[in-house]
Amino acid sequence: MDVSLTVETGRESGSRPMRRLRRDGVIPGVVYGLGADPVKVSVPWPDLRKALNTEAGMNALISLTVDGDTQLSIVKDLQRHPVRRDVLHVDFQLIDRNKPLTVDVPINLTGRAEAVEAEKGIIDQLAYTLAVNARPGSIPTQIDVDISHLEIGMTVTVEEIALPEGVTSDVDPDTAVAVGSPTRSTIMMRSQGEGGEGEDGEGDGESAEASADEAGGDGGGDEA
Repeated sequence: MDVSLTVETGRESGSRPMRRLRRDGVIPGVVYGLGADPVKVSVPWPDLRKALNTEAGMNALISLTVDGDTQLSIVKDLQRHPVRRDVLHVDFQLIDRNKPLTVDVPINLTGRAEAVEAEKGIIDQLAYTLAVNARPGSIPTQIDVDISHLEIGMTVTVEEIALPEGVTSDVDPDTAVAVGSPTRSTIMMRSQGEGGEGEDGEGDGESAEASADEAGGDGGGDEA
């Protein structure tokens, strides 16, 4: 389902005018795509936030109205302040509903890696999004990746991800998505386990040697 959003044209260029817009709760932006010249626009932040506050998130399909003309678009880029995280600028890309496009989709790890938990390890998520190719109506809201089979040292790669029908990815199949990693507790557990076996073995050997000595001593006494 598309989200409707109306933007205003005719905003001034320059850092000062854009700062004034932001103080007034308006976000400067640009609209481009489908061979059209880029158009400078502005949009009230509450309206933009509402448009992106859906399950689709940044990949929401937006019916964008510019000067009375409505076309399908997505938010291609959302620039934020590095510290405050305020939205500073937004890029809208006009798209064709019948042509595939490339977008980043969030990766969601599912399942419980019991073998990793049993060894006090952790699951390290190495990739949080995956670039996929899909038509606008087929873009998934998230990509689920099952990690229940993972053990310490095992990795899930892009090649193992089951993508929905009509969705592909050009990302290197060997790219790691998640890995079962040891923690300090894991290493200590393994070290203690290995050390315990060695100590038991040494202890048995010492007992055997002591028994042999005792047996030898008794035999010497009989001879005397």
